[in-house]
Amino acid sequence: MTTDARCFVVFDGVCNLCAYSVRFILAHERDHLIQFAAAQSAAGRELLREFAIDPDSLATFIFVEGGTAHVRSDAALALSQHLRLPWRILRILRIVPRRLRDSAYDVIARNRYRWFGKRESCVVPTAELWSRFLDG
Repeated sequence: MTTDARCFVVFDGVCNLCAYSVRFILAHERDHLIQFAAAQSAAGRELLREFAIDPDSLATFIFVEGGTAHVRSDAALALSQHLRLPWRILRILRIVPRRLRDSAYDVIARNRYRWFGKRESCVVPTAELWSRFLDG
């Protein structure tokens, strides 16, 4: 898969928090350029392998922009520039040292199933959003 200048979010398709995050992005994005792939899908696994990320041990979502993969808190902050105000302002959190941001991110990532639950199968987009998903 060629990742040229497009933007992709690779997310855990069975995680309720991740599914909510995808719905949040779709509802608040500014430019409608982001495409999505569940990590469990063929397209998601291919993207993860392209960026040397083990698709079988995903503990973060990945935001790919301009051929660069962002992970953990960097992914969330890079993605925030594609959101409408006031969410775009979150980008200012880059002033917090990555080590601290990633520590907080890791706590949430480790506990996401316990706190938010887990689905039996991946998120299925509505018919109108199907084209935004790489396996769509």
